[in-house]
Amino acid sequence: MSCSTGCTAFCFSFRSMTRESFSLSNLPDWMRGRFDDGQRFLMLCICAGVLCGLVGVSFHLSITLLFDGLFGLYEGWGFWAIPAMIFSPALAGLIVGLMICYVSPTASGSGIPQTKAAYHQNFGVIKTSEAFWRFIIGTISVGFGNSLGREGPTVHICSAVSSKLGRLFGLGKLRIQAMVPVGMGAGISAAFNAPISAITFVFEELFDNNFSSKALGGILIAVVVAAVVERSLLGEHSALHATREVFETSWWMLVCLLIGPAAGLLGHLFTTMLLALREQFKRWGKYPAWARPALGGLSVGLIGVTVWQFSGGHHGVFSIGYHDLNLALNGNLVWQALLLLLIGKLLATAICYASGASGGIFAPVLFMGSMLGGIFGALMVQFFEVDQSVAAAAALLGTGAFFAAVIRCPLTSVLIIFEMTQNYSLILPLMIGNFLAYIISVKLRSIPIYDALLLQDGISLKKLPAYRGDRDWRNLPVSTIMTHDCRSVLSALDAEANLERIKADGHKHHGYPIVSSDNHNELLGVITHHEMEELAAASDPRTMRAWAEGQSVIEIYPDNSIRDAANTLVIKDVMQAPIVSRKDTRRILGIVTLHDIARQQNAIEDSLD
Repeated sequence: MSCSTGCTAFCFSFRSMTRESFSLSNLPDWMRGRFDDGQRFLMLCICAGVLCGLVGVSFHLSITLLFDGLFGLYEGWGFWAIPAMIFSPALAGLIVGLMICYVSPTASGSGIPQTKAAYHQNFGVIKTSEAFWRFIIGTISVGFGNSLGREGPTVHICSAVSSKLGRLFGLGKLRIQAMVPVGMGAGISAAFNAPISAITFVFEELFDNNFSSKALGGILIAVVVAAVVERSLLGEHSALHATREVFETSWWMLVCLLIGPAAGLLGHLFTTMLLALREQFKRWGKYPAWARPALGGLSVGLIGVTVWQFSGGHHGVFSIGYHDLNLALNGNLVWQALLLLLIGKLLATAICYASGASGGIFAPVLFMGSMLGGIFGALMVQFFEVDQSVAAAAALLGTGAFFAAVIRCPLTSVLIIFEMTQNYSLILPLMIGNFLAYIISVKLRSIPIYDALLLQDGISLKKLPAYRGDRDWRNLPVSTIMTHDCRSVLSALDAEANLERIKADGHKHHGYPIVSSDNHNELLGVITHHEMEELAAASDPRTMRAWAEGQSVIEIYPDNSIRDAANTLVIKDVMQAPIVSRKDTRRILGIVTLHDIARQQNAIEDSLD
């Protein structure tokens, strides 16, 4: 239907509404009777843009005012400023840990993995209570100085608000799901004042090359409206106050050939460290879960005060750190301070996020990237006597390259630097540096950080119902629904020791592949949980390798169709089977279960209701 026809229908219905008894309680029924699903969707996208703009600004101001007020107060305390800055993030971590454990478990982390899981797994249903508590907990966590950002939580909050609008006004199931990218885009637009980057981020991060035409128009409307609201309240400005100098093509821009690979390697180190520490915190039974964010906060305090002391009073390690980030983007920091801030922010963010605190990694990634690029720029100014503006330009190049390496959204990494700084003269070296950083990080780790965080929590997007849409899913390869990060038992251990590992891990399943203790990708056999319990009860001393000798393993290849995999499981009368490589049948790629297939069938049938 054309826009003019839609507007005419809306005006006619509005005049009719004024002649009828009307209240907010019957608004959903009234809209349902006068507008079809598509019309309601577009109107709600406008509402979502307004609400998400207000939420984004409110969240930004609450964190900024709290942090500036507290740390401005601390710096006037003389000697007592040091213990105050050390224990401020720890106190916030303790409060946040208790609230996450007993009030809102979904408020942990950045919120982007939770949003992706809700979109793919639960057809976009996110509870409003999650948004409310995420706002409160995120404000406390970041406002008290924890080394995290506000952008990820803003995405989660705005997606929940948008999802609630869809459910409140009676949209169909797939339209409710489409409201999540609408809220996600509006949240990024409001947080960064970057509407174009918001759209590309949704496509690169949420859709993962599975384009949703139902959401495109809505995203466009919502990000524009959210940006208008944000600029109306905070004024016309760029998110980062970088130098506005226009740079002409010059030899020094070849520094991007160094910054790109450096960002790719450092981004891989940061991601690896964060995931390893998070896994360690999850397994750390010595301290209760609610106390772990406090330990992370204490680490932030100690690291932040150390950097503050030795860098001449720069407290960019704490909270978002936009003040020192802007200094770097204008070339106003010496390389020693840049190096201290880079190391401090990297360690503090990895530890803080891994401990389970509430907050995102968007802002810390931008911060670290600017410090990395700034170091190259400052050294060029010192040793090659180039203009001081080169240090600022190099910081911009580092910001984009590190974002591409960690967040893995290459198009967004270019556009967001332009929108956040309003400087478009570095497009060529920025694109080259970002490309190099992205390629290197993908080569070193194939799974992006947000998907890796979901895998650590036992969630694989490859098997979620919306991942491939409602096509003839039975003909899709089984790799689209298999569990890629499957739980396994080690060949060098006996049944009792493996049961202890499974109990400590907290992920009990019907059966497990037996993998080599030296090479976890080498498949030796399959054993059920019940069989291991029988072996343990009989005190059988055999290792799993000895038990699996001579066992014939049912094998399914990743390119087999879901229909063929289901037939194999039924004919062989088993509940699960390993997915192995055609080139090397001992190399395990994942596992598929009858439960995976049944869940996919139920999800597709539900989506068509």
